[in-house]
Amino acid sequence: MNTYWRLLGFAKPIEKYAIPYFFYTLFYTIFYTFTFMLIMPLLNTLFVEDQLLEPVTALPSFALNTDYFRSLVNFLIYRVFGTDYSKMDVLIFLSVFIILMSFLSNLFRYLGQRVMETMRVRSLQRLRNRVYDNVMGLHVGYFNNERKGDIISKISSDVQVVQFCITNTLLVAFRDPFMIVGFLIALVMISWKLTIFSVIFLPVVALVIGSIVKRLRKSATAAQERFADMVSLMDESLTGIKILKGYNATDYIRNKFHDINGLFSRISLSMARRQQLASPTSEFLGISAAAVLMVYGGSLVLSGDLEASAFVAYLSIFTQITRPLRSFTDSFANINQGIAAGERVLALLDEKSKITNAPDAVRMTGLHDEIEFRDVRFSYDNKEVICGVNFKIRKGETVALVGPSGGGKSTLSDLIPRFYDIQGGAILIDGVDIRQYDIESLREYMGVVSQETILFNDTIANNLRLGKQDATDEEIRQAAVVANAHNFIMETEHGYQTNIGDRGMKLSGGQRQRLSIARAVLKNPEILILDEATSALDTESEKLVQEALNALLKGRTSLVIAHRLSTIHNADRIIVIEKGRIAEQGTHQQLMERHGIYARLIEMQQVEE
Repeated sequence: MNTYWRLLGFAKPIEKYAIPYFFYTLFYTIFYTFTFMLIMPLLNTLFVEDQLLEPVTALPSFALNTDYFRSLVNFLIYRVFGTDYSKMDVLIFLSVFIILMSFLSNLFRYLGQRVMETMRVRSLQRLRNRVYDNVMGLHVGYFNNERKGDIISKISSDVQVVQFCITNTLLVAFRDPFMIVGFLIALVMISWKLTIFSVIFLPVVALVIGSIVKRLRKSATAAQERFADMVSLMDESLTGIKILKGYNATDYIRNKFHDINGLFSRISLSMARRQQLASPTSEFLGISAAAVLMVYGGSLVLSGDLEASAFVAYLSIFTQITRPLRSFTDSFANINQGIAAGERVLALLDEKSKITNAPDAVRMTGLHDEIEFRDVRFSYDNKEVICGVNFKIRKGETVALVGPSGGGKSTLSDLIPRFYDIQGGAILIDGVDIRQYDIESLREYMGVVSQETILFNDTIANNLRLGKQDATDEEIRQAAVVANAHNFIMETEHGYQTNIGDRGMKLSGGQRQRLSIARAVLKNPEILILDEATSALDTESEKLVQEALNALLKGRTSLVIAHRLSTIHNADRIIVIEKGRIAEQGTHQQLMERHGIYARLIEMQQVEE
């Protein structure tokens, strides 16, 4: 129930929807039920002599029986035709009245559906926004443990299923109960004896249908998990399509997808069969009950205790009452499915691995002196990655991090923009712990160029504007010139307005990297972080990118993680990181003269991250 109430909270203010829906549903029920009640006077007019031809000149007093309803219809006919009218007049009146009742019932039904749809869409909009905002606020490490496809499935598919919790609440609270009560009142008015006899069957229908649908929640959870597996596999296979084809592994990935899809389909089919069984079961039980009623009701007609027209109307209404009863139980089943999906969505919403501002956070106004790592410690998944690191990067200085792969260099660079928060020590900018700075203002002065170039399915210009939304076309062009990207951009079909495809796949690796550098140039950050920006490039592309990097590094405070000597040879200081600790540091020349780890890496040409 906690999950249910939390999900329903996204429909707030609920009274904005519940109050109008209450009245729309009430009027819909009244007019809809009235339509069936008009069967009696219509049949009596056709088949009973002098029926409804006696005018009623005063509004009858309310009573819960057919005599009151007959008198009410007679009174309305009198108000329209006066005291002199024929059966044809009555037939015309009743036909027009049925049309009017049908119009009004469907009008209020439509208005109620409008309210419900508005509540559904707005609630899902708020839920999706909240979940997505929370996901975007999580630290980078969270995504190392979670599959992107699973996250996408929760935000898209699971959130869609949550609508059942929200929309079916009003069905359970108002529409279906109103319909059931309205029909019961009509049945009692026609024959209380027959109604007492018939209500014995209604709990049986509810119990049978309830037993069918109560198992759906467990199946719904399993189906959602398998769907997430399928989305994850699709994301991975599309991302790595070249590798799969290059290793002739497409059959393996196809079979894996087919297995997951088969399991998902079996679960979905099992759920569908249970859901579909509810409708024919309730219809069968309803018709069976109606058949039994035929015997008892027929005996009342034959004994004169019930009019034939009233009995026909009674059967018509009784067969209709199973529909809201079925909808009522289906709504509970849908709510259960929604809760199952909601538990997964709320787990993502409740994820607390976020980097947040301190209560007394201040805005950073730029780098005026230095960045200092002071006895920095960091662990990930209970594994120590950084231990007791101490060094400084002075303003305008370029410091390079090198060392064996897995030593912790990239982790150190990720700590400066607070992609992760340290567990010990401090990282200071101008003597202030970076955790005391507002996160957005901290990152405002930083630019990151990594080995994995992140571009989006958009135009070149919009990709470059990522760090400076208000950049002019001329500023974009100048940044591209500095990054050695302008010439190849102008050779594309539409220049700066060319769409580069998903992840920039229409461009070469060197072109994508130069766009990444141009993006950093356009942002003009005071602090620059380069993470193996040239390691994946061929010689020609590396030369162009290196020239762009040299232009980018001028006058900036830079932390460079390098694989190739050409990137770090002119660094002001080189720090060798091994197993999360500083092994040695100095200039290129100083480190080569020591014949230590750095010199050995250079000789082996394995200066890696």
